[in-house]
Amino acid sequence: MINVGITGQPGFMGTHLFNYLNLQENINTIPFKDEYFEDKQVLSDFAKKCDCTVHLAALNRHNDPQEIYDVNIHLVKTLIDVLEFNNLKPHIIMSSSTQEKRDNPYGRSKKEGRLLFSKLAKKNNTQFTGLIIPNVFGPFGKPFYNSVVSTFSYQLTHDQSPNIDIDAELKLIYINNLVKIIYSHIINKTNNHGLLLSHDAEVKVSDILNKLQQYHEFYYRQKQFPALADPFDINLFNTYRSYIDSSFFPVQYKIHGDDRGIFAELIKARSQGQTSYSTTKPGITRGNHFHIRKVERFAVIKGEAEIKLRRIGTDKVIRYHFSGKEPSFVDMPVWHTHNIKNIGDDELLTIFWINEFFNPEDPDTFYEEV
Repeated sequence: MINVGITGQPGFMGTHLFNYLNLQENINTIPFKDEYFEDKQVLSDFAKKCDCTVHLAALNRHNDPQEIYDVNIHLVKTLIDVLEFNNLKPHIIMSSSTQEKRDNPYGRSKKEGRLLFSKLAKKNNTQFTGLIIPNVFGPFGKPFYNSVVSTFSYQLTHDQSPNIDIDAELKLIYINNLVKIIYSHIINKTNNHGLLLSHDAEVKVSDILNKLQQYHEFYYRQKQFPALADPFDINLFNTYRSYIDSSFFPVQYKIHGDDRGIFAELIKARSQGQTSYSTTKPGITRGNHFHIRKVERFAVIKGEAEIKLRRIGTDKVIRYHFSGKEPSFVDMPVWHTHNIKNIGDDELLTIFWINEFFNPEDPDTFYEEV
């Protein structure tokens, strides 16, 4: 069992890494709060519990560029002071950035911080992994702060008009892929003081916006699933839809009937998918699991149901009531544990549609109570 602490745990990368590590049987996560840096005794208590410390805490944006540099260097030096004072020698992993090559305060702070940890590791003859990371994107990022993908997705889903300042070519890595890489370096105790990570895709800002606008048109306005041709498309789509408010659902769909019965076009999709159904006896609950990759839709066709969702790492539970008398559907966001319960007196009939690139060696379903 490896005890792992993550500075910057409440942030975008920290939250995803913390959640992913909690799925691993060989990892014990040590909780961290940002205010620990304000009290060296509290920070010391945290550091003493860690076999591996992943340093993600950093300031990405600020009106004063010098503040970015000062804060990031201060965080590194504070952590180093605590480690040296307590004679602690954990495996340290630091997230740096490909912006190291740029002459800006953020890039300089990341490079100099990495070199400070490198100096400490050489002095103590300990493991240090300095990860030089491309632009990271994924669900729940802070718009106007973490990624242009987050910003565009938020703007499109909140009736705002995205603008392109510089149509740069971005090297992107998806957050799920990044946290898996970090996990591999934790368990392997990698000693590499300047490891440049490969990117998942290289895309112009205008092409990203064009894809997101297509997703918005098809999914949000026309209630259709867009074409998801490869894992990057699915990752981009899951990022986009994480900014849609939960009030978007349930969505009613039309039913056409004649003397033969009824016909309902439940799903229009521009890519591959799978549709299935289940029956559930009164009082029975199905599910209590979440996905980190799969795109999934539930539709109640017959009976009465309650569907509950809760984002992993939070306490807020979203509840939806469904009736076959008023056919509706709801989509399951990634990283939301969910279940469906038959709350009626008759059999419940539910149809499911999923879209994913299946890999039996890379599980996507994890069980947790709502």
